[in-house]
Amino acid sequence: MTTHRFVEVATPLGPAHAHVVRPVRARGTVVLTHGAGGRLGGVDLDAVAQGLVDAGWAVASVQQAWGVAGRRMPPRPVPQDEAWLPVVLALRSGRTRLPGPLVLSGKSNGARVSCRTAAALAADGVLCLSFPLHPPGRPEVSRADELRLPGIAGIPVHVVQGERDPFGTPGEVRAELDGPAYVTAVDGDHTIRVTGPLVAAARAFVDSLGQ
Repeated sequence: MTTHRFVEVATPLGPAHAHVVRPVRARGTVVLTHGAGGRLGGVDLDAVAQGLVDAGWAVASVQQAWGVAGRRMPPRPVPQDEAWLPVVLALRSGRTRLPGPLVLSGKSNGARVSCRTAAALAADGVLCLSFPLHPPGRPEVSRADELRLPGIAGIPVHVVQGERDPFGTPGEVRAELDGPAYVTAVDGDHTIRVTGPLVAAARAFVDSLGQ
């Protein structure tokens, strides 16, 4: 049995929306957010959300405030992070607070904000889906400093990356982390449409935190 609820949270950029699915006796919470398009959904995010709920985890799928406002591109990192923090804090407080362990997760831009805010939110893990290591064709414009932030804070991080992702191959991502075990390569590009291996990797990582 699962419960469903909608949560609106005030942020400096306006309201953000969270769609929460919580199994009975949830094993922990995954806060999952979208990429630079600003919208929830998509074959990859939907599959991960459902797979984690099926595995007993509460999942809060968050449309960030800039996406709710209809902006086509995310704001700069500082205002984006300042609007993300109160959303996660609201989900983890009050009478209906979601349980730990807390895993921050997102696709592409959502993976970036998860990495940047993991330490401030005392997350227990970060699950990156299609981390955008660099713009397509521009490997010199690296975002590896963001990717490494959770590890610097002692927070486990795992990246699920498509073999043909133009924003960074699994090999490129592995080269920026301490070991190959932090990255799972799956068939796909920046949108991973063969979802079975994607969901399996996501479940294996969060389950390792909930033991």
